[in-house]
Amino acid sequence: MIKIGQYNTLEVVKLVDFGVFLDGGEDFGNILLPKNSVPAGTQLGDELKVFIYFDSEDDIIATTEEPLAQVGEFAMLRVVGVTNIGAFVDWGLRKDLLVPFSEQRRRLEEGENVMLRVYTDKASGRIVGSTKFNRFLDLTPANYKVGQEVKVVIAEVTDLGYKAVIEGEHWGLIFKTESFGKLFIGKKLKAYIKEIRPDGKISLSLQKAGRGKVDDLADKILTSLERKGGFMPLSDKSSPQEIFEAFRTSKATFKKTIGGLYKKGLIVIDRDGIRLNDN
Repeated sequence: MIKIGQYNTLEVVKLVDFGVFLDGGEDFGNILLPKNSVPAGTQLGDELKVFIYFDSEDDIIATTEEPLAQVGEFAMLRVVGVTNIGAFVDWGLRKDLLVPFSEQRRRLEEGENVMLRVYTDKASGRIVGSTKFNRFLDLTPANYKVGQEVKVVIAEVTDLGYKAVIEGEHWGLIFKTESFGKLFIGKKLKAYIKEIRPDGKISLSLQKAGRGKVDDLADKILTSLERKGGFMPLSDKSSPQEIFEAFRTSKATFKKTIGGLYKKGLIVIDRDGIRLNDN
């Protein structure tokens, strides 16, 4: 079954001067992949990974170009124009993506970057964008487990912290006290389920809970020391930013981890850094 607005792997069934035709099945027939998108050496029977969408004439077409987001995904995209039907954003393809006025929480302006959800409008069948995220999120119960690693994208900044979209399906919150490093709208990263409240709201952490995060970080620190000749100019006196850039962790977790390594006799903590214990 062909998935509009997503990647599909389709068989080449016909070669023509202006491209190749791909097998779209009974529902869609042959789908054109224009010549400028056809990989060199393509032959009949080859299977190609292509993105399927609508061209400027609203005909189904294939491309090997990579969009910045597929249907069902969130992405930060740039507004390249505003017309009487809505705003158009650049999503990496020749035809820009429409964000109808009815799908804008506020009027978008040309030149700004905006967080969007790409989806297929059921009424028209067209691929469009929306800034009304609540229409797509928290529609099903959250079946995550505390401590589970998930993929998230930062969608909003609030007084409490950063609202993030979890696996494209649910809202989650990274409290300011749980945030470190450079977070911004549109950033994609991994996080961990910290708590699922009775009302369904989810809090997130950027680090594994408890012993797991310390053990993982300890291994990373020891490996890094070995690669760097046994010494690193990082210690409990280093700035949070220096520690984050080196290990993507908070200063508190770093201090706890090197303290544990010191107690085990694996490292020595000097004034200017840490080093492996030669003894």
